[in-house]
Amino acid sequence: MQRTVNDYTVNIPHLPGVYIMRDSAANIIYVGKAKDLKNRISSYFHSDTDSKAFSIISAMKTINYILCASEREAFLVERQLIKKIQPYFNAMWKDDKTYPYIKLTVAEDFPRLVMTRKIIKDGALYFGPYPQLTYIKKLILWLNKIFKIRPCKINFSEKELPKLDKVKSCLYYHTGLCFGPCMGKISSADYKNNLKEVETFFNGKLKKLADTWQKEMLELSNKQEYEKAKEIRDRLFAIQSISQRVAIREISIEDINQYVSKTDALQELRQVLKLHKLPAVMECFDISNTSGTNPVASMVQFVNGKPNKSGYRKFKIKTVHQINDFAMIKEAVFRRYSGIIRRNEQFPDLIVIDGGKIQLAYAQSALDEIGIYIPMISLAKQEEEVFMVGKPKSLMLPRNSLGLRLLQAIRDEAHRFAITFHKQLRAKAFIK
Repeated sequence: MQRTVNDYTVNIPHLPGVYIMRDSAANIIYVGKAKDLKNRISSYFHSDTDSKAFSIISAMKTINYILCASEREAFLVERQLIKKIQPYFNAMWKDDKTYPYIKLTVAEDFPRLVMTRKIIKDGALYFGPYPQLTYIKKLILWLNKIFKIRPCKINFSEKELPKLDKVKSCLYYHTGLCFGPCMGKISSADYKNNLKEVETFFNGKLKKLADTWQKEMLELSNKQEYEKAKEIRDRLFAIQSISQRVAIREISIEDINQYVSKTDALQELRQVLKLHKLPAVMECFDISNTSGTNPVASMVQFVNGKPNKSGYRKFKIKTVHQINDFAMIKEAVFRRYSGIIRRNEQFPDLIVIDGGKIQLAYAQSALDEIGIYIPMISLAKQEEEVFMVGKPKSLMLPRNSLGLRLLQAIRDEAHRFAITFHKQLRAKAFIK
């Protein structure tokens, strides 16, 4: 039976990530990145028959994907996967997927700035790679103008200058945009000394320069000199692109397998819990207290199956004055999501409660009081039962289930975080 685009993409989310295409023998034949995985993968099925995409889709049988926190992270993961695996179709079109460097040809008597996609051992200085092609081109033009770097492609040395009749009418020299080295107007030593600031520009701190330009741009805008302000704005964009230099990090085959496993775990949870979307953002609550003293609640956040420490929260229980873990869970959940509403922040895709049916009921009552709906489950430790709101029977996932392992990981992390916070409060109380 022929499979349709919906067969391949029905469970793929509208999230950034890396997609991995395999042939019938499970060999990886292509790796790509996307800001929106679903849209990007769907586009393959609407490609022309003579296109690269059609060639890939014709050989492809299965698709895996790796969720990433951003398009930038997807870029980094994609680069490492391609470098390590060297899939067939990526190798065929590798020149289409390389990112530019800026090259300073210091081996020449009168160096130039050029853009290149390849690094060779020619004595030149290379800066990058940089992902923003448009602003890199503008940056080179601007640096040429500011530092009077020759933009021409003429090959000559200090001892062998080109014939004067070929260069004497050069507009760059006559408009003050170039020192005129081709006409002997500047020595190689003086010319290269001027370029030291260019190296400093690429290797140094850019914030001070950006701050100066920002102030200048605002002043020009206030004077309604919009064309000049636009020029400064383009410089700022170029600076931002430079500061976003692509950092290459090492990804092992084990890392790749873990990425894919986490994505498979999220996909499994979406299916078994009948969620409308992938639980890319999960938040889990736990309670810790000793005989009712110093009661605390913890909330940990996992994004794309991985801990997101910046999303962790601690709660000192304020309204429950006796040993009642159920009421404490309710307070923590109420405070967390009523606070999210006040701050106009995003809700998670799934809430996980450490406990059983009663803990889940109390947590759900908090959401009911707030008047919001967020998918929520609880995970009971003893039998690892999953309880769902409105379902009388628990769900028992297989012990080797990737989805269960992910739920256990976030539950255990919430428990660890709660215990740590509780011990800190007890230590402070003891010192007092």
